Amino acid sequence: MFEYVADDQICRDENEGSIIASLIAQLRVGMDLSRVTFPTFVLEPRSMLERITDFIAEKEGDPEERFIRVLQYYLAGWHIKPKGVKKPYNPVLGEFFRCRYDYSDGSQGFYIAEQVSHHPPISAFFYISPANHVSILGELRPKSKFLGNSVSTTMEGENRVTLMGKPEDGEYIITMPNMYARGILFGKMVLELGDTCVAKNEKLGLSCDLEFKTKGFFSGTYNAIAGRLRRNTTDIGEISGRWSHVMDIKNNKTGKKRVLFDAQKDGQNVVPKWVPAEDEQEPNESRRLWSQLTKAINAKDMEWATDAKSTVENAQREDRKRREEKGEVHVPRFFEFKGGRWVPKFIVPKDPKKAVVAIQDWIFPSVAPTGLSAVPVVKTETSTNPPPPIPLPT
Repeated sequence: MFEYVADDQICRDENEGSIIASLIAQLRVGMDLSRVTFPTFVLEPRSMLERITDFIAEKEGDPEERFIRVLQYYLAGWHIKPKGVKKPYNPVLGEFFRCRYDYSDGSQGFYIAEQVSHHPPISAFFYISPANHVSILGELRPKSKFLGNSVSTTMEGENRVTLMGKPEDGEYIITMPNMYARGILFGKMVLELGDTCVAKNEKLGLSCDLEFKTKGFFSGTYNAIAGRLRRNTTDIGEISGRWSHVMDIKNNKTGKKRVLFDAQKDGQNVVPKWVPAEDEQEPNESRRLWSQLTKAINAKDMEWATDAKSTVENAQREDRKRREEKGEVHVPRFFEFKGGRWVPKFIVPKDPKKAVVAIQDWIFPSVAPTGLSAVPVVKTETSTNPPPPIPLPT
């Protein structure tokens, strides 16, 4: 799946000629891109499993306000991006990524993502912060197609947010917009979010249709968004603005407007994630698995990068061949398919303190078997002033 480019800027890699030559040889209009081999220099130096964490780094009470806070969490993640138009690594079957968030109030959040299927590609992910009474369960099933001078990626899947302090709310379900990479063969190269996604809570009777607007050929602007907030069939609010800049929400009853999220003002206040040191990671853990490719891309050594990428992919093919010969079926480690969805193989203890210990032992058993304080971690994506988590009902 492609990464979007900063704001309304157009960016091509310095090797754009090689990108075009490499892609043209493989592409046919309407074809599924899951089997297309992309040049290593268009890859973002991290796995898609880690890319999903951008939406977790953002963490009252009337029901409408709780719903708005969930929308805020969702919309606050889109502005996080690398430089240029990049594509995260395609995770291999059984690959996983895990991390921890340390909030300024002393509370913590834990995240685990696993590639549970390769064909079709499915990434399952789970985030939980017991002290803040919130969990997020989701899966992502991207499907890409070549459309001539552009590529579309349909972002199938959904986020299911649960406020554990308000079990009567049930789940807040949010789908994803689609992505469009335009001008990949000629003209300006732009990556946009487009189409409509839906956020809803059936128990509360609240929903919001969010339209990510693509720029027209002669008019419009990049990264525009518009939404209608409803209680049952009654419009109660409107969302407007640009997801890369400022988004506002208007109360239809009072006519008052307030800032929902300001990416330019608050976008840099991303809570840093902590991950195990690479030498403490397991062989199929994202950063260790792709470490040689990441080093090669950062060193801009494309020959090394291509060899490193091939090594991982060839090992995956050999594993698949071995399983087929033995009649074995891959069994995910952290998730299981149950009730029509991928769910964690974990039952959360009701007591927040016990939950933290249990989650630590489940996600990081090979890193810190004796407890949370023993976790050797490295700090990444630092922020000088990370914001506290959003207060949630106890």
